[in-house]
Amino acid sequence: MPDAGILLLGVALMLVGLVAISSASIEYADINYKSTWFHTIRHLIYMALALSAAFVVYRIPLQFWEQTGWIWLFIALALLILVLIPGVGREVNGSQRWLPLGPFTLQPSEFAKLAMVVYLAGYMVRREHEVRHEWQGFLKPMAVLFAATLLLMVEPDFGATVIVAGSAFGMLFLAGVKLGHFMVVGAGALGALLVLVVSEPYRVKRLTAYTDPWADPYDTGFQLTQSLIAFGRGEWFGVGLGNSVQKLFYLPEAHTDFVFSIWAEETGFIGALAVILLYVALIGRILWVGRAAQLGSQPFGAYVCYGVALVFSGQAFVNMGVSSGLLPTKGLTLPFVSYGGTSLIVCCVMLALVLRIDHSVRHGEVRS
Repeated sequence: MPDAGILLLGVALMLVGLVAISSASIEYADINYKSTWFHTIRHLIYMALALSAAFVVYRIPLQFWEQTGWIWLFIALALLILVLIPGVGREVNGSQRWLPLGPFTLQPSEFAKLAMVVYLAGYMVRREHEVRHEWQGFLKPMAVLFAATLLLMVEPDFGATVIVAGSAFGMLFLAGVKLGHFMVVGAGALGALLVLVVSEPYRVKRLTAYTDPWADPYDTGFQLTQSLIAFGRGEWFGVGLGNSVQKLFYLPEAHTDFVFSIWAEETGFIGALAVILLYVALIGRILWVGRAAQLGSQPFGAYVCYGVALVFSGQAFVNMGVSSGLLPTKGLTLPFVSYGGTSLIVCCVMLALVLRIDHSVRHGEVRS
């Protein structure tokens, strides 16, 4: 049986997402799609697909993922290239991040996060000595990471770039790379990140709006000020489910990137804190499984767990930080909660991998 704690925490976050999306999208769906429950029904379909995919992944032995990591990375890079081809990728709000698949869309950047974690975990097991002691063992995955982040920036998807790069660096650090090697490459990556920020006027505007959103509350600071108003209206216990005012076209992307703001408005500080604690408990449990895998001589499983924990914690921190004004505005979903089929499916698949690793540790499965 899967670990009950991880399973319950994941389901709890998915149910929070279903309630939050249903509430946040009602008016938007009614005006734009003439159906009050348009997004709710689609999200239920996404949940069914995500749970089905998770069940399949849970049944597959870990050896399969360890041996095929490079294949998933190749597919991810191919999809990242495909989405950039004019006429193939769909452009929304100036970003070409989606591949249309009939009535649904696929976001390759979400799949790239999963593929990078699985590939790096396998690489660090195969090249353990190189990674820990030689420059080339560290620079080889950096070359792969550079290719992926370059394709993400062309879309552009700055948020996904930060998560993919951050989780990759975190995994390599936990794998035991030399601190000197890590610091040199990390400093270079940080410098490149700063250049990327100042190279695009819209990113500079987001940064200045973040420092003082009330200086221009009707233009560059509009989204953040409306999000902060939502937090303020929530006070301690919220205005009640379904009673949000900010979702009535005041706060853009209320059911996607800023769904946490609407949740905080309707359930207050207590509801927001409850969601944060769910993430803390889930990520802590994933790290515990990773540590158990490492002690059980299953390094691939351990690295996958660490990578999944980094992705979940990074995305949750950035999404909540953006919503509350702690970080500059960028488009990132809240794992298991925000509306988005690809994100939900990938999150459930990642969690299924962790559950499979936990199963392998508890039943003493050994590497082939």
